[in-house]
Amino acid sequence: MMNLPHKIIGVAVIWDDTGKILIDRRLPQGAMGGLWEFPGGKVEPSETVEDCIKREVKEELGIDIEVGDCLITIDHTYTHLRVTLTVHHCRYVAGIPQPIECAEVRWVGLDELETFEFPEANTQIIAALKQAKSFL
Repeated sequence: MMNLPHKIIGVAVIWDDTGKILIDRRLPQGAMGGLWEFPGGKVEPSETVEDCIKREVKEELGIDIEVGDCLITIDHTYTHLRVTLTVHHCRYVAGIPQPIECAEVRWVGLDELETFEFPEANTQIIAALKQAKSFL
């Protein structure tokens, strides 16, 4: 098997005070274009996952968040890429979410997530959220 490029991605599940979650839609061009996702991005060599999540959310959506506990870590291999998604619960702090580096942003309820089309690896995040929710 080829050595696939491996990316470590910090992923934010951003909750507001009403229990809604912020998701964004990828730009139409490129891999997995047009699908919905939880905001986040590639961890740079010099930063922690928490720092990465804060930075990416600020860059992509223009908002401030507080990074909380890790929800789940997922290893997933696509045909062209291996990813490790480190997913953290985050709390929305300030700013108005804007689609700076994505097509669209939306606040949705946990029970609405399945009506949006996400990349394959994200189904595990949604499952973990549903499970975690039942322990709250």
